[in-house]
Amino acid sequence: MLAGVTMPISDLLGGLDRCLVRGARGLLWIALGLVLGWWIYVPVHELLHAAGCLAAGGAVSRLEIDAMYGARLLARIFPFVHVGGEYAGRLSGFDTRGSDWIYLATDLAPYLVTFLPGVWWLRRAGRRGRPLWFGAALPWGLAPFLSLTGDAFEIGTLAAVHLPPARGLRTLIGDDLVRKAAEIDFSLPSLAFGFAIAAAVGIAWAFTWYRLGGAIAALLGEPRLGAMTRPPVARSSSATGGKAGGASR
Repeated sequence: MLAGVTMPISDLLGGLDRCLVRGARGLLWIALGLVLGWWIYVPVHELLHAAGCLAAGGAVSRLEIDAMYGARLLARIFPFVHVGGEYAGRLSGFDTRGSDWIYLATDLAPYLVTFLPGVWWLRRAGRRGRPLWFGAALPWGLAPFLSLTGDAFEIGTLAAVHLPPARGLRTLIGDDLVRKAAEIDFSLPSLAFGFAIAAAVGIAWAFTWYRLGGAIAALLGEPRLGAMTRPPVARSSSATGGKAGGASR
């Protein structure tokens, strides 16, 4: 369990350790890669939500994507894509046919990118000290953690409404933890416990999902990263009080 919790931290810090040997320039390349990676990731993520729903037997009527992520072009290709909305992207119109399995498939589909190229890409770029590619890989590899207040929470709510004490309380289901916290009545123990269960399940899912991605990456030749092992800095004789050519002991 501890390995599962520390794995994403180890991969992130290990990759940064290798990419930042160039100092500030490496950090700038990581930032640039992150912007580019995020710009591509957002529309792909939302389209995979739609694909997951359709593949599982649901229907899609409205997918909102901000114009800055190429929504106008995508709207020419996919009739359900609409430009703009409250979020960078959101599947706001879909029909699960009353099935929580279709709902779950809709939520999970975008996170297949955590398996490939996600964690594998993040580790590969980090191990080779490629800051641009490491930055670009961050949204793909760490996607489950970016969704803790969004899709991960919604996955948790889909579990919570099938468990006591929140069984059947479908008012809990939602993809915005902050908004849901403002909506529900925490004076009702069933809703309060259900909300806590949903948040806990979402966190557990994020770490478990990343660990599965890590296992796939390891099978493909990219084991987990860690801090670089650097040789100790040689100390001069003057710093130790010794003499040049002194006798050995």
